[in-house]
Amino acid sequence: MGRDDGIADVLAFDVGGANIKAADGLGWVHSEPFELWRRRSELPAALARIVSARLPRRVVATMTGEIADCYASRREGVADIVAAVTVATHTAAGPECPVGIYLVDGTIVSPEEAVQRPLAAAASNWHAVARLAATATTTDRAFLIDIGSTTTDIVPLVKRSPAATGHDDVTRMAAGELVYTGMERTPVSAICRSLPWRGRKHPVASELFAQSLDVWLLLGGLAENPDSTPSGSLHTADGGPVTRAAAQRRLARMLLADPDDVTHDEAITMAACCADRQSLQVARAFRRVADSCGWQPGSVVLSGHGACLARRALARAGWSGDIVSLTDTLGPDVSRAAPAHSLALISLGLLA
Repeated sequence: MGRDDGIADVLAFDVGGANIKAADGLGWVHSEPFELWRRRSELPAALARIVSARLPRRVVATMTGEIADCYASRREGVADIVAAVTVATHTAAGPECPVGIYLVDGTIVSPEEAVQRPLAAAASNWHAVARLAATATTTDRAFLIDIGSTTTDIVPLVKRSPAATGHDDVTRMAAGELVYTGMERTPVSAICRSLPWRGRKHPVASELFAQSLDVWLLLGGLAENPDSTPSGSLHTADGGPVTRAAAQRRLARMLLADPDDVTHDEAITMAACCADRQSLQVARAFRRVADSCGWQPGSVVLSGHGACLARRALARAGWSGDIVSLTDTLGPDVSRAAPAHSLALISLGLLA
């Protein structure tokens, strides 16, 4: 979707540490894996390729990639990402195309101001999607649960506005509003220290042999992609295909077992154990945020591609109430790129 002349009014980027997402606010979205910590120097070219395909009148950006370990500090990361967005925009769309950077206070500022205020620009994407979620709530007091590939955001919403306790990664994680578990990139060894196998709990290796991607592939929460390649796969631990058979092999490796040693049913049982532990972690964070607020949400808005995990967590927390799914209202692709989509709407003046 977009303008009839093929030119987008706005192109919004969400530059993460593992993915680049883009949207125009009208339904067009783009998402691609991009391992920033390995490919930092390639970021301007990757962004320019997307800009050149859309020829926007304005580019805006939010980010979480500034915490990638290719940067010595958030300040350095913000400066580098802002520079990459600016260079990409001016290279592909011309120097007259303005660039704006989203801050955690809800404003869009110039690249120069963003670099001067790096902690306000860092990790600001949750605030953008919370503003969109706030318009979808059915009650005055609600939570957003946004589960992506790496993290989970739990954001209180009061009278259809974000009401977070923390405003950066450090304070949000301390408050339970940022949970470092997600649908794809969480190492299995960070979820469980043992897995059920052959009638007992078997210890797992502290290695990146398998990730939550494998868990949710086996349980059906994520779709297979048999045509994936090592360079285009969804961050599989071994660079192998995004299939259930490959996920089973990777999960067997967590036990230091050969693939033939673990049956399909045993792999499903292991995956269910991991999903249970992840849902417990999110449920505990949900309760913690509610306790900090002093109230229970009357409704919950789900965003990202981890609705299956969010619903398990809500059940574990004993919560019952209205659930609004942005996947249902916006479609799965737009929901997965919700921060970029939200930022485009904000820039277009379509979202308060």
